[in-house]
Amino acid sequence: MLPAKHSAHDFKKLMERWQAVSKHARLAGVPLGDANGLPVWGLETKSAADGESAIYLSAGVHGDEAAGPWALIEWAESNLPRLKTEPFLLVPCFNPVGFTHNTRVDGEGLDMNRRFHSRKARHMTLWTQWLKARYIRLGVCLHEDYDALGCYVYELTASISRADRALKETEMIIPRDPRRTIEGMAAKRGVIQRERIPKGIKGPEALVLTKLGCESTLTFETPSELALGLRVAAQKRFLEAVCGV
Repeated sequence: MLPAKHSAHDFKKLMERWQAVSKHARLAGVPLGDANGLPVWGLETKSAADGESAIYLSAGVHGDEAAGPWALIEWAESNLPRLKTEPFLLVPCFNPVGFTHNTRVDGEGLDMNRRFHSRKARHMTLWTQWLKARYIRLGVCLHEDYDALGCYVYELTASISRADRALKETEMIIPRDPRRTIEGMAAKRGVIQRERIPKGIKGPEALVLTKLGCESTLTFETPSELALGLRVAAQKRFLEAVCGV
């Protein structure tokens, strides 16, 4: 069930739902630090902790992009049997301060998605240590874009492409972004695809995941100016498509 409009940034309610999911699916909590008194957690299934090839899902890196965190909890609540048996690594809300205050940046006024490579950022150090000990076959980062004209995906992979197939599912809810250039990069029917990490770029989560050995990463973007319900539905459908449900 979606939050009421006035509670779209209710971090407490979001965490209450994750606590219920964690208890039911027996997820293990991985502390990633504290942000102005608000906890940052990773969650992992037993099979992921035991070393099986896992799917990594994260949301809430930018606090003003509310659809991702709510879509991720809705997906988790709909997939409790899978979370009990299959390997998943989850970050429900990486930027609780930004989420609570509806701001892009974190409590230090910084864009977290430019700092995943930083050894000075405590969250990132703990996050890196956690994921270095895990094997990730697919990483999915949920985002939103103020300028987007539809849904689009930044895909970094040298193996099987998943982006176009997933967008075929989400375009039934929100159309694809029709632009041929998105964020200064060539796009085709809502897909920006790369086989190698671009030179000169260090900090984004998806790129650092690749450097940590993730075989394929997908950064999914919905238009943040559309209704929250539509955006959450599209983000959840994307997760269902790429996670094989």
